[in-house]
Amino acid sequence: MPASSSPFRVAVVGAGGIAKACHLPALAAAGNSVRVVAVCDVDSTRAHELADAYDIPGRHTDLTEMLATESPDLVVVATPPVAHREAVTAALDAGAWVWCEKPPTLSLAEYDEITAHEKDGGPYASYVFQHRFGSAARRLRRHIADGELGAPLVAVCNTLWYRGHDYFEVPWRGKWETEGGGPTMGHGIHQMDLLLSLLGDWHEVHAVAATLGRRVETEDVSFAIVRFASGAVGSIVNSVLSPRETSYLRFDFGDATVEVEHLYGYDNSHWRWTPAPHVTDQDRIAGWAPAENTGSSHRAQLATLLAAMSAGERPLVSGADGRRVMELITAMYQSAITGRPVTRAELVETNPFYHSLNGGDLPTALSRLQHQESSHA
Repeated sequence: MPASSSPFRVAVVGAGGIAKACHLPALAAAGNSVRVVAVCDVDSTRAHELADAYDIPGRHTDLTEMLATESPDLVVVATPPVAHREAVTAALDAGAWVWCEKPPTLSLAEYDEITAHEKDGGPYASYVFQHRFGSAARRLRRHIADGELGAPLVAVCNTLWYRGHDYFEVPWRGKWETEGGGPTMGHGIHQMDLLLSLLGDWHEVHAVAATLGRRVETEDVSFAIVRFASGAVGSIVNSVLSPRETSYLRFDFGDATVEVEHLYGYDNSHWRWTPAPHVTDQDRIAGWAPAENTGSSHRAQLATLLAAMSAGERPLVSGADGRRVMELITAMYQSAITGRPVTRAELVETNPFYHSLNGGDLPTALSRLQHQESSHA
């Protein structure tokens, strides 16, 4: 790690839209605490274009060569999901911390393989789940820990988005082998991570999934009922078939309902705090929402990651904390494909879904999901 007065050297792997729209602006906002030294992409033209746009000196097409040449302290991985494992493990082995886009990996097996490349005190791999880091989510998390709103009882977690056929013309999308799954994996994962970061561990999930409107191998819609360790129950819906797009979470506690509705990011204005009829103390109610207004963003999460790097501590959304949403997603696919509830305790190495979200049986997965399409034709 650099001296405390030196900026962290950062390399960006993957020069696509998410790097340009989110990661480079977040790194620029970090000011003198970071210096972006290189961009790496298998497409040389794309690497040069992104580097030119942000005046980045290093331009590479080979990951191993880039790591050896640039010696980054932090590697941002913004590649398609199929390339995450290789890029993350290579960076860790080179001594760099990692901030990787969602989904973390294509399976729990890959996730655990990455963890084996970490070392005590760093480097660590962390994953992009920026919705945890807005001020309203942080405030709600503290209220839940303090019991301020009463016991959590009911939760709703909806990611209702729209992606047309053209979206899936990108070769790696909509395929088990390269994307890992459909909207349960690649779209709803953000809201589900926020759900779990607030309500904690889950115990059992019962899910259904179908391919109803898109020409893909995977599902394009899924539903699930989740039982949490706390006793709370929740519903989850993930869709890429919904013309009126929304990301919506609702939490019903003994003393309040808390809701957030947004699309790709929120600030305090997107949240609603509603007291139960028996809660009449206006000073108490007024203290629920945060005074500061920090939106959910890559920038907000990056600040916590850089602080963890400086302290030599495991960052949030890393290790077991980052694994929780992958566990839920795995169980949702297992439940949808096998047609039965799945408990968290089942997600062990002998379970075929631990190694592949379709259980390693692609024909059965396709048959289970896509027969729904033919029945609606």
